[in-house]
Amino acid sequence: MIDSEDIALSDWYKSSYSGGDQGECLEVAPGHPHVPVRDSKATHIPALVFSRSGWAAFVTAVKDGHIRD
Repeated sequence: MIDSEDIALSDWYKSSYSGGDQGECLEVAPGHPHVPVRDSKATHIPALVFSRSGWAAFVTAVKDGHIRD
């Protein structure tokens, strides 16, 4: 079970692939069995939660250029 309060109180960090100061930032909260991800501009909205393998596949697709603007 995913504890949304535990996720909300997590330490979040910005993805190195985010747009920097342009407001296009994803934040990830490490240290959970799953990978919570949220929009840094809308931290009040619940995080999306990925399985570790799903997140790894997404990151690989971004690195390989399969996901673009």
